[in-house]
Amino acid sequence: MATKKSMWVLFAILVISAWVLGSAIQAGAETIHYKSYHYTDKSERILVGDVEDHSLTLYTRRYFFIFENGEVATGTFSNLGDYIGTSGTVTSYGNITFADGSTISLKREVKVVEGKTSESKGQITKGTGRFRGIKGTQEGKTKLLPLEKGEASQKGISEGNLTFTLPPK
Repeated sequence: MATKKSMWVLFAILVISAWVLGSAIQAGAETIHYKSYHYTDKSERILVGDVEDHSLTLYTRRYFFIFENGEVATGTFSNLGDYIGTSGTVTSYGNITFADGSTISLKREVKVVEGKTSESKGQITKGTGRFRGIKGTQEGKTKLLPLEKGEASQKGISEGNLTFTLPPK
């Protein structure tokens, strides 16, 4: 009889442990969806000369983010692009600043396709304020709008996710 009771106690401990550990793992990572609008602020383009229309471009883009929880934020991203025509790869470093002054810093790799779309994947490199100690990733997709007369670069509308963990308080 004692063995049967011991088995039930052991089973109950196992179930409770699995529930507690499972809850902790799920609560650890958070994913937040965003939409953003962005445009080029400054740009400098240098032709490489090895093949037709190969260029290196150094530029900054300004962002306005709307997060699924209703928060808004602004951002500035510094970019180095390697393009042939309107397709290329971009290394991008940026900061997202929230209304309370907290920031999230990112480093991303962006693939631009024919000046129409782009996809980005990156790492969260730092956070300040309520995001101090943040670790995580970013991924997003952008639709680039047609270049309008007098514009130096296209505007874009993006959607993406930040997936992150924060240290315990």
